[in-house]
Amino acid sequence: MIRTFLLLLLLALAWPAAAVQPDEMLDDPALEERARALSAELRCMVCQNQSIDDSNAALARDLRILVRDRISAGDTDAEVLDYVVSRYGEFVLLKPRMSARNALLWATPMLVLLGGGLIAFVNLRRWTERRAATLSAEEEAALKDVLDERD
Repeated sequence: MIRTFLLLLLLALAWPAAAVQPDEMLDDPALEERARALSAELRCMVCQNQSIDDSNAALARDLRILVRDRISAGDTDAEVLDYVVSRYGEFVLLKPRMSARNALLWATPMLVLLGGGLIAFVNLRRWTERRAATLSAEEEAALKDVLDERD
């Protein structure tokens, strides 16, 4: 019973490693480690929320092979990522790079909220100023007449 549980636990922990097939692995352990690190940064375009290292999709396999081919060709990690991004776009990165477009994207909700708050503040201020306006002498006399008639 305990052996079965431990075996299932070990299999569950090794599950992400099952996506990389033995025929994809590089012979050099240092290069394979680099490939694994890069694969963990790239999104599977089919699965969307998995890295290509964790995905069993055919496209993820192709990307893993592409990464290993580029590493074997002597590309640096940055060159490999740049190459993949040039082919598949920025979306392929699990952690997008900081750029002006991304900053604007992240800042837009705050800018909209601040703009809405500013508009509400200005309108509220105008509304209170209109309500607090003093009455002219004629208006005060008319108001006094109306109030005197009520009594």
